[in-house]
Amino acid sequence: MKAIILAAGRGSRMKDMTDDQPKCLVELHGKSLLQRQLIALRCAGINEIAIVTGYKRELLADFGLVEFHNPRWAETNMVSSLACAQAWLQDSSCIVSYSDIFYEAEAVVSLMESKALMALTFDSHWQKLWEKRFGDPLMDAETFRLRADGTVSEIGNKPESIAEIQGQYMGLLRFTPESWAEVMRIRSNLSSAECDRMHMTGTLQKLIDAERIPVVAIPYEKPWGEVDSAEDLNAYD
Repeated sequence: MKAIILAAGRGSRMKDMTDDQPKCLVELHGKSLLQRQLIALRCAGINEIAIVTGYKRELLADFGLVEFHNPRWAETNMVSSLACAQAWLQDSSCIVSYSDIFYEAEAVVSLMESKALMALTFDSHWQKLWEKRFGDPLMDAETFRLRADGTVSEIGNKPESIAEIQGQYMGLLRFTPESWAEVMRIRSNLSSAECDRMHMTGTLQKLIDAERIPVVAIPYEKPWGEVDSAEDLNAYD
């Protein structure tokens, strides 16, 4: 299996921490987020790893990864960046990782072992982490609802209550050629501007609504985190 790390964006919420480097090079406990991802992926047995670059791409050249470049990184959202790696996504199953998260190899292995055509990891114990990061857990949380069979019925909307959140999506998922083909089918019915604006959770919701390929949710309970701000780094300290 292959892996693709999405590292095209700047991460403007990090302010001056990304003035001179991509967000994935921000360090947590002496290691960059990218280093942490590579360790987890390789410990899970994945050695074919690509990175989708954009902002400050030259600073990522020494990691020895296959590069897919999004020249329109400043104008497009995450799914357009992922589409730059279409050659891999059409060919075989791929783990896809946001570049601003950290996790352990077990999260990757759980996705690799899944038989689902589309799978993602989530944290069912998210609330304590969100309270630590934001104070009010609803401030930055998104809806995440599951069916009885473990598939996702809703993701990525603004919640009005904790009851609408059965977990938080981590930004780590696995596409198969079949599920990627369905994403491309959905995007083919959108305008260019709509495709440019398409973020990952919105795409997943469209995949769910189409009811052609279920999105399976895999719980993950080991350490992980998302780094959106300098305050996040303090929270993980």
